[in-house]
Amino acid sequence: MKILVPVKRVIDYNVKVRVKSDGSGVDLANVKMSMNPFDEIAVEEAIRLKEAGVASEVVAVSIGVKQAQETLRTALAMGADRAILVQAADSPDQDIEPLAVAKILAKVVEEEQPQMVLCGKQAIDNDMNATGQMLSALLGWSQATFASEVKIDGEHAQVTREVDGGLQTISVKLPAIVSVDLRLNEPRYASLPNIMKAKKKPLDEKTAADYGVDVSPRLEVVKTAEPPARKAGMMVGSVDELVEKLKDLGVV
Repeated sequence: MKILVPVKRVIDYNVKVRVKSDGSGVDLANVKMSMNPFDEIAVEEAIRLKEAGVASEVVAVSIGVKQAQETLRTALAMGADRAILVQAADSPDQDIEPLAVAKILAKVVEEEQPQMVLCGKQAIDNDMNATGQMLSALLGWSQATFASEVKIDGEHAQVTREVDGGLQTISVKLPAIVSVDLRLNEPRYASLPNIMKAKKKPLDEKTAADYGVDVSPRLEVVKTAEPPARKAGMMVGSVDELVEKLKDLGVV
């Protein structure tokens, strides 16, 4: 079974995001970039399925700027077999929208013929949570979202997913799209020998034009602003005083 894993290059989750002074977007100058954490979990799960003898090949794919090669090399160092970079933007400031990403991925799926696409449930930069669902619709494949456990049983995948009421286990017929949640696994660190080996693994480069997909944005960012600063709290001397304050605020 071949598994395709889309990965995205985003601002590292440890970095404090800065908004540009003119409010036109996020400042990406001299900012550390890394793999989207949810995608990293998807890569780890695909590698574990390969190590368990369930999968035969893991292919990582990234859509964006040329610098996304670094993100793909990270996936290769973790254990992916090969990678595909689809250059669809010239500037890191240009974020490819979910529908365009899904259309390109659909073309890649047609070429690669994987039995499963494992992807992060969302990217931490735009929080769209839409690409996996759109890809499922374009391909007409089964889908399971917010996966916290994945098991392969013949031609089906048993997926435990996180829902508002707790956990739900469903069975989806392969081929399928599975988007992963935070508690699925703990991604491994790439060892130095594997980082060196990753440099020799195949990485194909293509463009959005090769797949005939228009990546022109359909959304316009009107303004970007930081969230308002949290107001200072107040100290109370007793439970009765706390209740009175809550009443004044209209909480109780």
